[in-house]
Amino acid sequence: MSQAHSNLHRSAWADWWEGTRRTDIWWTLAWFDIVLRYRRSMLGPLWLTLSMGAMIGGMGPLYSSLFGSELSKFFPHLALGIIFWSFFSSMVTDACNTFIGSSNYLKQGYFPISLFVWRGMARNMIVFGHQIVLYLPVALWAGISLSWSSLLFIPAFLILLINAHALGLALGLVCTRFRDVTQIMTSIMQMLMFLTPVFWLPESLPGRARYVLYNPFAQMLDLLRAPLMGNVADAHSWWGILGWTVASLIACSLLFSKYRRRVVYWL
Repeated sequence: MSQAHSNLHRSAWADWWEGTRRTDIWWTLAWFDIVLRYRRSMLGPLWLTLSMGAMIGGMGPLYSSLFGSELSKFFPHLALGIIFWSFFSSMVTDACNTFIGSSNYLKQGYFPISLFVWRGMARNMIVFGHQIVLYLPVALWAGISLSWSSLLFIPAFLILLINAHALGLALGLVCTRFRDVTQIMTSIMQMLMFLTPVFWLPESLPGRARYVLYNPFAQMLDLLRAPLMGNVADAHSWWGILGWTVASLIACSLLFSKYRRRVVYWL
């Protein structure tokens, strides 16, 4: 029995683990994606930091005056909101095109499909690493004092990665089979950006409109941003994201175990 044939008849767990453990492959591919994107550029990936810094620097004073908020309070809120939302949005967009963009590899030989989900996540984490450094000067300028509660950022970020991987597998499979779903998800993310407290403060909402804070992106943003602002996220955000994580893992497991072998035929 050939190696390719035997791999195709592995269990779903073994297939997922085979792609997950090859960090040497998916991390190298992710790094080359970034290098090729900025090939022949003098500043290279530093443009990721500069472009995000220009956006935050321009929007901070403007939106602070529009909403009548104190700049020292609003600026770090906006900076973290834009940085994290850019991370969320790129994760979802890349998830939709994970297997379509890797069709050359998948058509030429056997590769566990989870490998390409990790590749997309690693690429976005590299971009995120270039952008989150902007928070340091903002936090120093705003005088944010961090406490032990700031360590809650670590489990929140791990939960984000778990959800990103589950969503990457699920959306990758669905969008490979039904190409219109990619456009649908793009429209949904554009709408959710305004329903998530990226540009506005949650306390500015009237009581009857606070239900928008129960969308999973708003809850995930609360878990990540609150510790870095010296605060503690609301309990409903933790419970909501934990419930969403369980649902994501179940949906991802069902789709992955049933349809992972069909991806190459959908490309």
